[in-house]
Amino acid sequence: MHTWGKMAASMLLISIIIMVSASDNNSCLMTQVEMQSQRIFLNEVNTSCPVLMGKNAVLCCPPIALKYLIIITWEIILRGQPSCKKGYRKETNETKETNCTDERITWVSRPDQNPALQIRPVAITHDGYYRCIIGTPDGNFHRGYHLQVLVTPEVTLFQSRNGAVVCKAVAGKPAAQISWIPEGDCVTEQEYWGNGTVTVKSTCHWEGHDVYTVTCHVSHLTGNKCLSTKLNSGLRTSGSPALSSLRIILYVKLSLFVVILVITGFVFFQRINDVRMKVEGAGNQLNI
Repeated sequence: MHTWGKMAASMLLISIIIMVSASDNNSCLMTQVEMQSQRIFLNEVNTSCPVLMGKNAVLCCPPIALKYLIIITWEIILRGQPSCKKGYRKETNETKETNCTDERITWVSRPDQNPALQIRPVAITHDGYYRCIIGTPDGNFHRGYHLQVLVTPEVTLFQSRNGAVVCKAVAGKPAAQISWIPEGDCVTEQEYWGNGTVTVKSTCHWEGHDVYTVTCHVSHLTGNKCLSTKLNSGLRTSGSPALSSLRIILYVKLSLFVVILVITGFVFFQRINDVRMKVEGAGNQLNI
């Protein structure tokens, strides 16, 4: 029964942590958990946390009652930067920072009242791993966040001179996905930037198809977007087999018409010439 009690308490604590992680990232509801007299063992909990660039984020520590608190440590590991540590020791009521230069990453309030960390506002450079470690008489409790900064791509749609339609999702994070309605003959390219964003470019043709309007659908974690355009009539029919056949027929008919016209003209002038010669011959006989 004693073992079952510890397992039940551990499962309850894990459930509370999961519920807190699912809450709005602009608030951190610190649930106070009254620890029992027996020792509670809890594995480290890590959470994937996507946040839109420009918004505010609040990262919570394990929901441990502050009266059991001895020390709080936040470890912040950002890409291409030295590890930052923010600490608070309850006994001396002191805070300490090591290699922490980003002023946008701060305590939500006094650590002895709320040990959560806030980022105001979130920038693309805040991609990284954040971990809160709370030391208590019963051991250390961990909670980590894999923070993924999302960047909304700028979407454009235009038609080039050769009749191709180009849809671009510029500087999104992660890379956007582009699809077309109706489907065409498409080529998709990706361009990666140093800040982690990606530009996706899709170029499509609809040669040989009776298509008047096309729609570019851009899918992204920050939201989806659709843009439509009407194809220019002169460019839309370029390369169409039906049009080529029609042109050939017209060219053949025109050529035949010209040939017939030339022959008719030749015959007409030949007859006029014959009549003129007969008239001249009759006039000569009368003179004799």
